[in-house]
Amino acid sequence: MGSTVWSDKRKFTWILSILLLGAFVLTSAISYQVAHESLREQIADNALPLTSDNIYSEIQQDLLRPIFISSLMAHDTFVRDWTLNQEQEPEQLIRYLKEIQDKYDTVTSFFISEKSRNYYHSSGVLKQIADASPDDAWYFRVRSLPADELYEVNIDPDSADKSRTVVYVNYKVFDFEGNFIGVTGVGLAVDKVKELVELYQQRYNRRVYFVDREGKVTLHGAQYEGGQSLQGTEGLTKYATRILTSPSASLTYQQQGKTVYLNSRLVSEFKWYLIVEQFEVESEQKLMNTFWFNIMLSVAVTIIIIVIANLTLGRYQRRLELMASTDKLTGAANRQAFDATYTRLLQKCQANQQPLSIVLVDIDHFKAVNDSHGHNVGDLVIQSISHALMDAVAEQGLVCRWGGEEFLLLLPEFDLAKSNQLAEQIRNNVAQRSIRVNGSEVRVTISIGVASLRDEEQRDQLLNRADTALYQAKELGRNQVVLSH
Repeated sequence: MGSTVWSDKRKFTWILSILLLGAFVLTSAISYQVAHESLREQIADNALPLTSDNIYSEIQQDLLRPIFISSLMAHDTFVRDWTLNQEQEPEQLIRYLKEIQDKYDTVTSFFISEKSRNYYHSSGVLKQIADASPDDAWYFRVRSLPADELYEVNIDPDSADKSRTVVYVNYKVFDFEGNFIGVTGVGLAVDKVKELVELYQQRYNRRVYFVDREGKVTLHGAQYEGGQSLQGTEGLTKYATRILTSPSASLTYQQQGKTVYLNSRLVSEFKWYLIVEQFEVESEQKLMNTFWFNIMLSVAVTIIIIVIANLTLGRYQRRLELMASTDKLTGAANRQAFDATYTRLLQKCQANQQPLSIVLVDIDHFKAVNDSHGHNVGDLVIQSISHALMDAVAEQGLVCRWGGEEFLLLLPEFDLAKSNQLAEQIRNNVAQRSIRVNGSEVRVTISIGVASLRDEEQRDQLLNRADTALYQAKELGRNQVVLSH
């Protein structure tokens, strides 16, 4: 009969295992196959794989050119010499700015002198920069940039033509000794930049736009339908921080009921993020439908298995719970295991007149560890102490987590002297031990109370004497062993 029951159990276990494994292998195989086919269709439909690197290479040729021009102007010996020479003959600088504008086909070129605050433009001296003017706040912002930031990119109305919006590259100028003497730069018409974005979108069949470090959408094409910022775009709100704190990101989100695939990359020279998006296509929708089908199939199979397992194994669960005898955090015995072992050893030692000792261990100032480093570190400390105790006791006795930060050692064939020797060894080892967590070093000490079994002594009396000894160790200053004679 017993053999038949065992055989039935094995068959049942094999059936469950094969059913579970088969279901997940089947769903995984279907997911992989559809994903593979969808990927292949995507490449075929779009001819060239889209990556942020492709468009970034285009940006290097188009949008980063004004930064290069501004850098040349800021380091031009003529500009610095002219400024240091008391800005004599302004028409020389104006002619220089006009030549820059004509040569590089920019919509504006300019220089602002820190000393005179004159705004030199390719068309003449436009004005003087004023501290109190909101229109001139950009100059003082650029002047105050950190030492390692030499330029700023921003979008403002053209100073010479208020009806036109310009992408400015404002570059700090220093004299030959490193002293700040002004700001120079060029401007690129926003309409021209938008034409480049439209060109990218047509070439790669993707939605392309730029956002600044705050998430504000700075440039986009005519067909853009998103919000004015990442935080204000449907489906992107919860991902804005992730995009703006990473040099690159790849994610999917939902917009207008469709899945959107997004790639972002920080264009460090421009100090903007390039965002490239692709709405789901038919093959991707097929992949999504299959994915949800697999999920429902897996859930259904799992529910069936759980029902069968509960009906068959329910009567064994209570037995397994009774067998649970180990503390989850430390791996030491729990009180249930201690009670059974203690009762058995107490009877044996009293009958054979053999020694039996109990060692109670408590971590000193454990609350301060939790308060200073958190409960996760506190758990690591408890685990470390437990390992030290189990290493010291080995097969000689039982280590039990008595509660919280307190442990109990049950030591058969240990008299008071031998128990004292082991306790001192443990105390010393713990005092020399350190735990490193996130660059911090945590050290703790322990207090120990030791009691050995007396003739005709009851089980609770031995425990109480060990507990009293531990209390005395705490009262005497901690980090010591106290014996109950």
